[in-house]
Amino acid sequence: MKNPLIITLLGKSGSGKGTQAKFLVKKFGLEYIGSGDLLRARAQKNDFTGKKLSEVLRKGQLVPTPIITKLWLDRVEELKNKKNLKGFVMDGNPRKILEAYLIDEVFEWYGWKLNAVLVDISNKEAINRLTKRKICSACKEIIPYIGSFKNIKECPKCGGKLVQRNDDKIGPTRKRIEWFKKEVSPIINYYKKTKRLAEINGEQAIERVFEDILKVI
Repeated sequence: MKNPLIITLLGKSGSGKGTQAKFLVKKFGLEYIGSGDLLRARAQKNDFTGKKLSEVLRKGQLVPTPIITKLWLDRVEELKNKKNLKGFVMDGNPRKILEAYLIDEVFEWYGWKLNAVLVDISNKEAINRLTKRKICSACKEIIPYIGSFKNIKECPKCGGKLVQRNDDKIGPTRKRIEWFKKEVSPIINYYKKTKRLAEINGEQAIERVFEDILKVI
């Protein structure tokens, strides 16, 4: 495909952008680039960076830009060489304004165009969702606290026990919101100025959010 559909989903933790990414992948046959998946996979390697990443991820700390950028570039290069690429969805990139600039340079090199979608929710809603959402203790599937998911008692994927993550407690949750304001807000403003940002109300039903995303991409 000459002009693949490339979308980056932005939003606070708990906004549901990961769920929307899955919907887009399924509907359009897109590939998925999730920073978390890339980092966890790299952390499995038994070398210095793998061990360091494992430690950093366990503590909930931020991975340096050069590390995540290399992993991201390797994945993008794989997709560039893939035949009949329909496009891909990015979830968790960019995290800093420097990364937004780097991504733009890469896409200019490949001749690609980026579409940015902000799934917007208030700080109050983010805190409510994050402190109430669960994760499967077995397969690590995250169960959002929204819509019909609120009533789920066990993991729909494997039937495992649902528990709360340590970093979904109120203290870490507030820190993530502060980080979003400091690091991601400049990215949002950058995409606004370059007329590439679509803003979606993320406090609607999941299906309605997806409908609105489809209208703007």
